[in-house]
Amino acid sequence: MWWTFPAIALIGYLLGSVPLGLIAGRLMRGVDIRDYGSGKTGFTNALRTLGLRASLPVLVGDLAKGALTVVIARVLSDNAYVQATGGLAVIIGHNWPVFAGFRGGRGVATFVGVLVGMNPLVVLALLPVGVAIVVVTRYMSVMSISSALLAAGVLIGLAAAGVLPVAYAVCAGLAALLIVVLHRENIGRLLAGTEPKIGRGGERRAGQVGGSS
Repeated sequence: MWWTFPAIALIGYLLGSVPLGLIAGRLMRGVDIRDYGSGKTGFTNALRTLGLRASLPVLVGDLAKGALTVVIARVLSDNAYVQATGGLAVIIGHNWPVFAGFRGGRGVATFVGVLVGMNPLVVLALLPVGVAIVVVTRYMSVMSISSALLAAGVLIGLAAAGVLPVAYAVCAGLAALLIVVLHRENIGRLLAGTEPKIGRGGERRAGQVGGSS
């Protein structure tokens, strides 16, 4: 049914727009985490700014947003493109949230949640690879970019083999491309050798002298 596409797009975008990192910063430390570190609201910047204990709910929540959207889409329709639409919409909502002045994250954890909703076995297979990358390199950005591209490659391969719907591969490919584009500053710093390693880089951003932006 045609209405399932705009319905799940709206549902996904609004779910994605819930700024969990921003909420955690306000509740835990009374700060706007967008004033610190990368200026994003996702798990990595929450980890840098708030610490592991306060940032874990952000990670879990961002994963849940992605997975829940795909589950809702599956309830609304068995059309894989409806589910893919929901997956992209929740990532877009996370990155440009209407509830937070369109200043959000980069969508990595939310993308993983979308993959969980589509096929959790893919995530289980790729999880050790992602952990190994961050342990070896100590760069969350390297893990985020490489894992997104790897996940897209795996889904494209599975779709080509007829194991998963082509719509899932399209969603993963577009999401990975978006994640790479949003990490372009990180890529520049990696090439320059100035990218902060995990747990570092949570200082107040230049120009933020107090209060929220």
